Order: sequence, then C-alpha cells, then structure tokens
Amino acid sequence: MNAPLPSPCLLCGASRGERVARRWHCAVCGWRVGDVPDPELPLPRVEVVYYLRFAERVKIGTSSQPRMRLAAIRHEKLLAFERGGRGLERARHAQFAHLREGGEWFTADAALLAHAQALASGADPWDAYARWFSEALRERSA
Repeated sequence: MNAPLPSPCLLCGASRGERVARRWHCAVCGWRVGDVPDPELPLPRVEVVYYLRFAERVKIGTSSQPRMRLAAIRHEKLLAFERGGRGLERARHAQFAHLREGGEWFTADAALLAHAQALASGADPWDAYARWFSEALRERSA
C-alpha cells in the first residue's frame, strides 16, 4: 500500500513509498529509504533508448545520461524509454527503417507510436529510468 514516505526518496525525490519487510521503500524507484549510495564508487551507467516526439516525427536515440541529452534536443514530449544501448537502438532503427525521415528521426505513424506507448505502459518514462538506476545501484552494492 502506497503511503507518504518519512522523507523524500534520496534517488528520485518521490514522496510516496511502501513498507516491505518492515522497511520503507520508494514506490517509484524501489530504493530503500535510509540507504545511501557509496560516495566513493562511481554511479552506474544505465543506457536507454529514448523516443521523443516533435510535431509528426519521433526521434529514436540512446544515452547513458538522458536528462542531459534530452535537455539538448528540441522536442515536445518524451514518449518512452527502453533499457538498452547502441545495439538496441540499431535494432529499433532497422525495425522502423521504412519510416526514417533522416538521421534518427522517423515519421510518427501508428506502429511506432503504439510501440512507444507499449514501452511506457501508461507510466511516466522517468519513473522507469529511476527504477533501472536504483536496480543498478543495488546490483553494484550486492
């Protein structure tokens, strides 16, 4: 059951959480409240393929620093993230090659938009990224 966290999540800033095994966990990213990432270790790289919409086009690109990357690209809406790097990006470019307008931009047709919508599954793409980042931190610490 979601409830207000005692304090905002250290990783993603969410304010809602759930009790798991008598400990608070963030409802968005799953990070255990009170845990602090080891400051001496580098942060994990979480590569994503992103789908950005601008007018009637969609950009399919990849980044391991999506906040910085998306801030540098003119777009109207972030449609989805998909966990993966260059290989997955190339696969998506091949999958939607018939829609390519140039570079990494594709016509926003029904099939491409349905693919992005299925990836997002109605949730905020940034929530998915926060979960993947949290998982990567936990795996590194294990």
